[in-house]
Amino acid sequence: MCAVSYDRYGSDVLAGGSGGVGGGSAAGAAGGSAGGPARAPRGSEHHRRRPESTPRAAQTGLVVEDVETGWVGAVVRVEKSGGMHVVVLEDRRGRTRTFPLGPGFWVDGAPVVLVPPVLRPAKTSNGRTASGSRAVVGARAQVARGSRIWVEGKHDAELVEKVWGDDLRVEGVVVEMLDGVDNLAERLAEFGPTPERRVGVLVDHLVPGSKERRLADDALRTVPRGTVLVLGHPYVDVWQAVKPARVGLQRWPQIERGTEWKHGILRELGWPCESQADVARAWQRILRSVRSFADLEPSLLGRVEELIDYVTAPA
Repeated sequence: MCAVSYDRYGSDVLAGGSGGVGGGSAAGAAGGSAGGPARAPRGSEHHRRRPESTPRAAQTGLVVEDVETGWVGAVVRVEKSGGMHVVVLEDRRGRTRTFPLGPGFWVDGAPVVLVPPVLRPAKTSNGRTASGSRAVVGARAQVARGSRIWVEGKHDAELVEKVWGDDLRVEGVVVEMLDGVDNLAERLAEFGPTPERRVGVLVDHLVPGSKERRLADDALRTVPRGTVLVLGHPYVDVWQAVKPARVGLQRWPQIERGTEWKHGILRELGWPCESQADVARAWQRILRSVRSFADLEPSLLGRVEELIDYVTAPA
């Protein structure tokens, strides 16, 4: 893969913005008649104007640069925190950072004022969203609730966003990544769930006797009852929650023990499987094949709907 440079706009992001007020002698030498006022020629520093910032909706995936810090990242989400709107940016290493929404950003070399996105739900032919809910046209994202939905990894989060993203923004629900159920107990201790600030957790391979089931049960013993709901699907990986027909299979193949599951699946599909980049490209291909809830297995659909109901129900 080619290295990506994130110094996209040069070191001086405001270069060429305003002409200095101290360049009068040079301008005078360029044109005025003797004894008359010197006029700066068109195109000189005195006639160069600072580019005006234009409003830009902070849509998910938009790549922006924060002028003050030089941080460059893609928009992950917009939410309200501490009485103000903020935007969360993710850089190419997967690190996130939060900035106040508003002026002070660049997009494609031009200054912008980031504003909250207007929801434009992806509709089916009957006016419904990808999850099957009735589309809400023109609604703005709601203030983020204190309650959260946690998923194990990036692929889980992207699939939930693809199908339920419109519903979650209307309800003000934020989805966050756990980076593995092994971190659940520690994350719950940091979060401190309460009846007014609940957590719904979606876990892969949550079946009786599995490591995931044991870790989830251990974590639940550390929090007050009624503050955390852990649900899961039976699949080794969320890829299997996509109906196999969407990628040209009759069923997802069984992968022998000792073989990394995703690499084994790609080998069975005849897709490149040598590197993590191959895995990432394969997942994007699978994700693009998902058009709506109808392309997902019921065992995932029901669990996500339950979690949304849980974190949005009155305390």
